Amino acid sequence: MTTLDNIDDRTAAQAFRRLVRHLRHRTDAENIELMGLAGFCRNCLADWVSEASGGELDRDAARTAIYGMPYATWKAQHQGEATPEQIARMEASVARNKQDAELDAELDDSFPASDPPSITQRGG
Repeated sequence: MTTLDNIDDRTAAQAFRRLVRHLRHRTDAENIELMGLAGFCRNCLADWVSEASGGELDRDAARTAIYGMPYATWKAQHQGEATPEQIARMEASVARNKQDAELDAELDDSFPASDPPSITQRGG
């Protein structure tokens, strides 16, 4: 089975660009809906790009790269007012992201110490 880290950078970059083009095309899929369903949106993706750039792209430049235009322009053209239901779904999704991240951190901190000695030590 191929792990995510085994996908070569060229292939990953092509898939990333296809995702961004898809999101640019699907302006009907609002960020609030993406957040409520998937726990990330275009702004999250731009933040990840900015972080991964090591300071070469600030937040605004990364958002322009993702949206294909300044964020304020995209927002004015494509983003409506969020309903209370959308906000509630987004808040629940963000809470789940935080919970999952905390669990991941706890598991990372405990490995391998949480494993029985017979697994982590020879002759056990």
